[in-house]
Amino acid sequence: MTEYAVTDPATGRLVRRFPTATDAEVDTAVEAAGRAFRTWRLRPVAERAAYLAAAAERYRADRERLAGIITREMGKTTAEALGEVDLCARIYDYYAQNAAAFTADRVLDVSHGTATVRTEPIGALLGIMPWNYPHYQVARFAAPNIALGNTVLLKHAPSCPESAGAVAGLLADAGLPEGVYTNLYATEAQCVRIIEHPAVQGVSLTGSERAGRAVGEVAGRAMKKTVLELGGSDPFIVLPDADLGRAVRAAVAGRMGNAGQACTASKRFIVLDEVYDAFVEGFVDAVARLRVGDPTEEGVDLGPLSSEAAAVHVAGQVADAVAHGATVLTGGGRPDRPGAFVEPTVLTGVAPGTRAYREEIFGPVAVVHRVATVDEAVELANDTPYGLGSVVFGEDEEAALAVADRLDVGMVSVNAPSRTQADLPFGGVKASGVGRELGEYGMAEFVNRKLLRTR
Repeated sequence: MTEYAVTDPATGRLVRRFPTATDAEVDTAVEAAGRAFRTWRLRPVAERAAYLAAAAERYRADRERLAGIITREMGKTTAEALGEVDLCARIYDYYAQNAAAFTADRVLDVSHGTATVRTEPIGALLGIMPWNYPHYQVARFAAPNIALGNTVLLKHAPSCPESAGAVAGLLADAGLPEGVYTNLYATEAQCVRIIEHPAVQGVSLTGSERAGRAVGEVAGRAMKKTVLELGGSDPFIVLPDADLGRAVRAAVAGRMGNAGQACTASKRFIVLDEVYDAFVEGFVDAVARLRVGDPTEEGVDLGPLSSEAAAVHVAGQVADAVAHGATVLTGGGRPDRPGAFVEPTVLTGVAPGTRAYREEIFGPVAVVHRVATVDEAVELANDTPYGLGSVVFGEDEEAALAVADRLDVGMVSVNAPSRTQADLPFGGVKASGVGRELGEYGMAEFVNRKLLRTR
């Protein structure tokens, strides 16, 4: 049975348990979301947008408390948690400011008569969200859909019930009518029940490939629209003319941010022969200097992983790589202290077929590969079931963009680490999922593009 509980990963201490929803509570919530949709969709878009602007203000006003909840639940450092809260405010503001433009009628140039495409909402939606960014993941799903006129049922990760409740409380304080946004401490079986309900017209999941396949199967049988943001094993390619100082700084930020627990974190560093030794020397030196510790302490770079189980899993991936010939250049173990901590680690010589080669490593572990040619770099970068984000470093921007064009991914950053912005579309290909979030594309998924034609 699903248990919603807060366990501080820095100490292993159980903080609080939360009751799981009953089937009756789930049914009542879904029916309320369906009823709310019938009136919410008719509100003027400017009126709906005003609620998002109010939510942004509440994020800014309550940022310290919200950040503290994030740190307590999943171990993010205070500085990173505050950054996450601030990003949420920017996302709500972005959709408040742009909702009218994104939903405006489009007049088509047609051969006969006149034709207009109108953007309309489709109904109640289920969001299934992960623990690694407890507020941001919700914001990028909820904000555009609330602005559009859909209603939202939110099932958060069982380890983040306090954040889940805080988001629901914040949106209620912003004045959202009852039924427009509802938090549910639901079980997996209840999620199936929700997806199959006639009032629910779509489901968005951010999580593992396994979870995405399970949800996609249920939604497919029920003929419901899906957006699936799944895992990644993002390559970071360093070309011979790269500015190595900038590349190293971006590599550290891109791999070690959020203790490596990001689907778009750079995980595989593919470095051309000419600069391999210099890059590795700088990268290992920078990683070795990162400070691991209490995420609430100033100056700490990495807190714990989200749970003891997560730390054990990552340590197992490292051990498997070493057992098959990989070399640990720094880290490789777990600090001698309580909590779900893992040392920042750099591996080389990771063999094909090992867990660290094929699996996504969701922790502070970087795998570095040496290649002789750009063609070999591209081949290795694409040798993964995933296709989310990627990074290419090279001073010849035209050449770097040519490499970017050959990567089987949804997003490429040139001469900068992967990052999230409210106005940038987010999403991948292959086993990294389907659909896009954020930017104008974040309002283009759960919609009815209704054609209005006159002769």
